[in-house]
Amino acid sequence: MDLLNTLVDKGLRRELPTREEALAVLATSDDELLDVVAAAGKVRRHWFGRRVKLNYLVNLKSGLCPEDCSYCSQRLGSKAEILKYTWLKPDEASQAAAAGLAGGAKRVCLVASGRGPTDRDVDRVSETIKAIKDQHEDVEVCACLGLLSDGQAERLREAGADAYNHNLNTSEGTYADITTTHTYADRVDTVQKAHAAGLSACSGLIAGMGESDEDLVDVVFSLRELDPDSVPVNFLIPFEGTPLAKEWNLTPQRCLRILAMVRFVCPDVEVRIAGGREVHLRTLQPLALHLANSIFLGDYLTSEGQAGKADLEMIADAGFEVEGAGEVTLPEHRASAGGCGSHAAAGGCGGHEDAGCGEAAGGCGSHADGGVCGTAASAAPANEPRPDLVAVRRRGAGTDLAPNA
Repeated sequence: MDLLNTLVDKGLRRELPTREEALAVLATSDDELLDVVAAAGKVRRHWFGRRVKLNYLVNLKSGLCPEDCSYCSQRLGSKAEILKYTWLKPDEASQAAAAGLAGGAKRVCLVASGRGPTDRDVDRVSETIKAIKDQHEDVEVCACLGLLSDGQAERLREAGADAYNHNLNTSEGTYADITTTHTYADRVDTVQKAHAAGLSACSGLIAGMGESDEDLVDVVFSLRELDPDSVPVNFLIPFEGTPLAKEWNLTPQRCLRILAMVRFVCPDVEVRIAGGREVHLRTLQPLALHLANSIFLGDYLTSEGQAGKADLEMIADAGFEVEGAGEVTLPEHRASAGGCGSHAAAGGCGGHEDAGCGEAAGGCGSHADGGVCGTAASAAPANEPRPDLVAVRRRGAGTDLAPNA
């Protein structure tokens, strides 16, 4: 297919595709799907080999958010029966992080619900970062605390944060349909603040909220312009008790096309499969590893994910390998500019997400609603709702139960 040959050539040169080419990827047929995956896989392997970076979420403060993001289980007015608790103490957060690191995670994403941190909140998170790095010198720490005020990104950087996440989520043209308590421009401003402070920026999107192909291409092209080091791709989990509970618009094939389009537009960045992969990709998750080079391990912010052990087995069975703590994530030209993974064994990197880090329901690069994998259920058509795959997190951070790492 001439289109795919052109996109591979452009991806290997870091050349931006045209909007028409990006839209054409989303419009390919199921008969062409494996060709699309194979083509985008060439670009992924060129820049990242067969390495898969593991990230682990720690929900520092859950629920009770004053923002009205329609996709989020922690939003103002949410009826979702999620865990709700105030700030974890630094030692509690460090203990939660240790479980993910023991499972092979290279980065810990510290997430807190809310519009944005107060100066006291920045102090709290700074103490938590120190507690984690005192125990795990080489860990990458990404903060995801919402909208930043002047000077806060610099303070987080001084405290040892390597990255900051704040997702654009959807296109500028449709943003007001999803959230009214802050603007698209507010989100862009926070990503730019992280950049300016020397943090590795992480910013991504949520697919499946009823957006058009044009909206998806718009937000991914906007991300390319912002130039974050990592781009989490969340797939909406229609959480009961939220305004988007009935939005079941994704199929596994659609998710793969979206990931391929993101890879072609952002060829040399860390593309992370975030919240919703278990719910929407389901048995096609291993194919997605040919497109993305990063995933979350275990549970998400407010929902269960696939067991950490199953994640590791999937990576091995698909012929990939877990990226080690001493390996540089990004290609040399990005890492040398101070990007994610540039400090390698020295413990540096950067890039992560929003008032739900990488959120898609307030979740870091996640979607706060990761969904549970492996639950018993009868077979259902690919485009049918699968609420049976969505389960509220009841273990790990904020509980007395061991995490799913």
